[in-house]
Amino acid sequence: MKKKLVVLTGAGISAESGIKTFRDSYGLWEGHNIQDVATPEGWDKNPALVLDFYNQRRKQLKEVQPNLGHQILAELEAHFDVFVITQNVDDLHERAGSKNVLHLHGELLKVRSNANPNYILDWTEDLNFGDLDNNKNQLRPHIVWFGEEVPALEEAINITETADYFAVIGTSLQVYPAAGLIDFTNSKTPIYYIDPKPIKIPNLRNPLHVIPEVASEGMKLLQKTLIALI
Repeated sequence: MKKKLVVLTGAGISAESGIKTFRDSYGLWEGHNIQDVATPEGWDKNPALVLDFYNQRRKQLKEVQPNLGHQILAELEAHFDVFVITQNVDDLHERAGSKNVLHLHGELLKVRSNANPNYILDWTEDLNFGDLDNNKNQLRPHIVWFGEEVPALEEAINITETADYFAVIGTSLQVYPAAGLIDFTNSKTPIYYIDPKPIKIPNLRNPLHVIPEVASEGMKLLQKTLIALI
């Protein structure tokens, strides 16, 4: 039976594909204040801005491709039972070939009803005013904004608890509740932490292996390390 590898990914793994992050941009995302485009308050205040912002992100996503980090992670499925828990809203993991991907913060290529969070549709083009659900409620981006609950969190915790190996790739470990997933690993589960600017993880009980590299280079090292353990 294959060992289970659970991987938490963040913006750093998609940055090499050309998708900009806001971690190093003083709270700005593509030139916009996070409060304006990634909160329920921003949506209520200026929904036209929010719709346009995510329409632009959707267009950008069509212009980029998975990078080596995504590809190696998919290749590891030949050796491990791999589950990807991602904070990213792009579909680059899926396009690289990863089969088990759980999106904590929603997906750019889906929309949902503003009134019913369980009414979710696949959506690849622009989302406009007048695009409605079956009860004539406006559709909104299927994104978990700051201040909103994370519906997939319980499933992510359940997956994390069963990990034989746990990897953290390209995330600042500063956005909760995603950053707290690491606390649900078994204390004997080794953790591999790939980030060019790794932070100190407080109160960690697990064996920790830090790889201070960008995602693609770090994944090369992780691939070799994990396969050697088989």
